[in-house]
Amino acid sequence: MKQRIKILSIVVIMIPVLFIACQDEDYNLGDLTTPTNLVISTEVVGQSSSNPFGDGSGNVNINANASDALSYKIGYKDITDLASPTEFVNMPQGSATKKFTSLGEHTYRITVIAYGRGGTSTVASEDITVFSSFNADPQIVTSLTSDASKSWVVDKSVPGHFGVGPWSEGSYVPEWWSAAINEKVACCNCFYTATYTFVKNSSNSFTLNVATPDGAFTKTGTLASIPGIPSSGDEGCYNYGGGSSSFNFVPSSMNPSNSEVVTTHTSILLSGTTTFIGYGALQKEFEILEINDNYMYLRAQGTETGNAWYLKLIPAN
Repeated sequence: MKQRIKILSIVVIMIPVLFIACQDEDYNLGDLTTPTNLVISTEVVGQSSSNPFGDGSGNVNINANASDALSYKIGYKDITDLASPTEFVNMPQGSATKKFTSLGEHTYRITVIAYGRGGTSTVASEDITVFSSFNADPQIVTSLTSDASKSWVVDKSVPGHFGVGPWSEGSYVPEWWSAAINEKVACCNCFYTATYTFVKNSSNSFTLNVATPDGAFTKTGTLASIPGIPSSGDEGCYNYGGGSSSFNFVPSSMNPSNSEVVTTHTSILLSGTTTFIGYGALQKEFEILEINDNYMYLRAQGTETGNAWYLKLIPAN
């Protein structure tokens, strides 16, 4: 009986405590004000009456301003490819400088999202035409193509021939993962047997021919950058007939924030979807970090957001 009385007394004491703890509190989140009057202003560097679309650098200074905006994001897209998804990045203080690298005159759609309190947002877009011209260092062209035709393969004999790191201007090393010697031989030897032949047709015309006798090394589904790859499955070798496409040399779209980073500031930009270099799940711009007659080190953006991939290649035997 004593035990029963003791338990009841505890229950009686706890009830008012629970009652007090469950009382409603009033919180004031403030007004959820949607940003208004979003305006995008652009300055094409070098624009003049004689150069209406800029000086050829491809640089554009962009500013966005909206009432009641707390932050901004920005995305870019060539209007010839509006069906592709736009990847938005932060736009600190509502300003950004973008280097457009597609050669010649191209019209791009700039889209800005202004965010207000509570996640409210306003979107605005502006189309702008930019001229980009670029002549690669002749030595880069010679090393890559032998001024005629030259084939390359991934160099399985050295560590770090394949690697992954963050896609950012602050990191130019494969800090997340780096391959060991012969890392993919057992699972995906096609990675090493595929050849990439760079052809110089004329002073301003280049072609890449890809041969994949054992298939293409890639991810699957939407992460693959080449057609005909299964919609699902592990990273590996998949049947792929190779392909041929033109390519251009363009200024690298990303510039390292560390001046000690080794890069040529020159990229290989592939056309179409039928070709790739090394890994069939990368976007089409391959920055040449280093190149000579016997070695090439590339950095490319992965089709997975935020990833940079690194490849080391040597001339094929």
